[in-house]
Formats: sequence, structure tokens, C-alpha cells
Amino acid sequence: IIIAEKKRSDELLLNILPFETANELKSNGKVIARDYEMVTVLFTDFKDFTLISEKLSPKDLVDEIDMCYCAFDTIMEKYGIEKIKTIGDAYLSADGIAHNLPDSYQHNPANVIDAAFEIIEFMNNKFTQRMAEGKPFFRIRIGVHSGPLVAGVVGRTKFAYDIWGDTVNTAARMEQNSEPGKINVTSVTYNMVASKYNFTFRGKIEAKNKGFIDCLLYTSDAADE
Repeated sequence: IIIAEKKRSDELLLNILPFETANELKSNGKVIARDYEMVTVLFTDFKDFTLISEKLSPKDLVDEIDMCYCAFDTIMEKYGIEKIKTIGDAYLSADGIAHNLPDSYQHNPANVIDAAFEIIEFMNNKFTQRMAEGKPFFRIRIGVHSGPLVAGVVGRTKFAYDIWGDTVNTAARMEQNSEPGKINVTSVTYNMVASKYNFTFRGKIEAKNKGFIDCLLYTSDAADE
């Protein structure tokens, strides 16, 4: 019984924290914030969320959000990307931080692009299905940026694993300036995956507290296909 209960508590903890962070918390009772030199952050949100939510009952709204986020979670697990948190209708994840993967694993922004494309494919299919049923549904915007950040646990009660830094803010700006059903990436991420995908240069966009940033729109699968 003790072994079963310990396994259950460990599984619950891993639903809140990355593997390495959970072990550190169990061993030391606290977690030291870590600096990461290169992480790729994915930020999503639903376009016209408020307008659509007004057309749904509270239960139906929660059910739809839960369905979407469960699908996103599955996609993140497939590509070894760490889900960070949800903030209302926004979903935040990152590749290249603490995770339960082999030591040989390396940060790979292409994983994030592939995952983002699968999210869009899922949302487009659901949108078509709901339209055929005469029901409203969300369109999604996605922003991606790569760079350094800090990750750790804050607070003493109901603690939460989170990430901070300019990289996170820039990914959010990319999402805010994206188009429904598209993936907006910065030139930093583009330079690391340009040979694998086709992108459309959108020029410079103005981002709050950032000035003007080069912005590229992911448009299709591998360039050589």
C-alpha cells in the first residue's frame, strides 16, 4: 500500500513539475532557479475567445477548452516539449528545459514547429466539424521564439513551475501578431530551422517594449517535399 501511494504521489507531482525539478524538490525541499542558454518557447491563444465564449454555456466552454488542451498535452508529450501552464485561453510550453528524457536529448526548435503544425491541424479539423454542426469554435494563433530564459518554482503554497525572461515575452508578442491558423516565428528561430521549412517573411512588426522585430510566417511542410 505504501509503495502504491508513493507511486501515486510521484505521478501527481510530475503532473505539476518537470521530472528533474520534482526530484530536486523531494530531495531538498526547495528548487533552485536555472538559467538556460537556448530554449524554444511556444505560445498559443484563441482568436475572439470572449465573443465565442458568450455563445456557449459555462460547462460547454470548459469542455471545449479541456478538449483542446488535452490534445495539446498529447502533442507536447509526443515531441518531448515541456508544458509550462495555461493562462485562460493561452497555452505556454517550451523545448530545451528540464524534462524526463535521455541525457543525449538536445534542444531542437524543429520539434516546436512540428508540434505547432499538429496543433493547427487539430484545431482546423475541429473548426470544420463544429461549423458543420452549426456550433461556434475557436481559431488559434501561435507564436514561437528561441533564446535564453530562467525556469523555476515560485511560492510556498500551491507552487507553480514557470519560466521568465525576454524570450517568453517575445514569443507572446509573436502570438499576438500572428494570424489565425498560422505560426509566427522570429528570425532567431527561423535561422535554426530554415532549411527544413518554408517561411514567408512578413517584414518587421512592432512589439510592445521591444521595438520592431523581424517576423516570419510558417506556411507549409518541409521545403524539400
